[in-house]
Amino acid sequence: MKRATRLAHAGRQPSAHYGMVNTPVYHASTVLFDSLAAFDAASVDPFSGVHYGRLGTPTHFAFEAAIAELEGAHGTVSTCSGLAAIAIAILAVTQAGAHVLVADNVYGPTRKLCDGLLARHGVRCEYFDPLSTPAALAERFTEQTCALFVEAPGSLTFEIADVPALAECAHQHGVTVIADNTWGTPVYFDALGHGVDLSVHAATKYIVGHSDAMLGTVSAVDEARYRAVRETAIALGYCAGPDDVYLGARGLRTLGQRLPVHEANGLALANWLAEQPGVARVFHPARADHPQHDRWLRDFSGACGLFAIELAPISRECLAALIDGLSFYGLGASWGGYESLVLPVDPTHSRSAVAWQADGPLLRIHAGLEDIDDLIDDMAAGLARAGLA
Repeated sequence: MKRATRLAHAGRQPSAHYGMVNTPVYHASTVLFDSLAAFDAASVDPFSGVHYGRLGTPTHFAFEAAIAELEGAHGTVSTCSGLAAIAIAILAVTQAGAHVLVADNVYGPTRKLCDGLLARHGVRCEYFDPLSTPAALAERFTEQTCALFVEAPGSLTFEIADVPALAECAHQHGVTVIADNTWGTPVYFDALGHGVDLSVHAATKYIVGHSDAMLGTVSAVDEARYRAVRETAIALGYCAGPDDVYLGARGLRTLGQRLPVHEANGLALANWLAEQPGVARVFHPARADHPQHDRWLRDFSGACGLFAIELAPISRECLAALIDGLSFYGLGASWGGYESLVLPVDPTHSRSAVAWQADGPLLRIHAGLEDIDDLIDDMAAGLARAGLA
């Protein structure tokens, strides 16, 4: 099947649900068994069949099957948020005394998890330059190193790690590779095909696509890691709500149509911003001036709508004038929905391996599905209000 067909059909079994095109939402906690023998048989393997609402319903299993098919995974586990998926993936392969190598450009809550909960339970997380060569990375491995966590590109500063090369290096040391693939999505980046063992998504974003559900997924390359991930999710009591899972499955059906619009709008907006006198730098992997553009061309089949710009030095008041008067960009911390967003961010305090250096403020932009002319006109007026036109 071609990608568009796969997105439309993956995980659907109408014949199992009275011909319903979409797998229905099963609101369930208790599941009844016809006999003691059936109950005993179900208890042998919690990874198959329907046992209890927290362990999954047909709604969950259909969505997980679709994601697994799209990622080429042995299996997928859905959970209640992207951060929950990150936590499950790391906890599934660590124990007290473990050492985890983490790219320095990861999502802020990932760093808080590493420096807080994981540290308190004896897991040492060490941050490395996401642009490290395999040789430089190899020097950091110890006998306790069990995981390498990357985010390519980073969702604030957009460096693209050499995932295949780093993954090969990690595998030579017997280390599991975990990647946050939310930016690339299963459509634009084949994480498992590039050496990743556990592909994590904040499905809240592009997979759901409408800013109305919290959802995460972890897809495993093999059965052993899949079982470890599911066992960890069950032990923690992390489960996605059936309505959110349904919205994730619904979002998949249009993902292939939405992403090209996000990509086109994002690139057009980034190209326009690069020509504005008040914009010092544009961080967009699909632009030829991005430092890892060749790597993006090699590994990715497209770009989403998320990128960043560095503005010329301005006061906080001028930045507020830019943002507060925007009509078509919301001020919000998420991305991946149909709406455009802006968010001022400061990576200075969330970097430890490589210092972030910039003269002006960093503005992260998510290009939504609005008309590009409206988005450009709105941003042009904002730059003018800030004295950057």
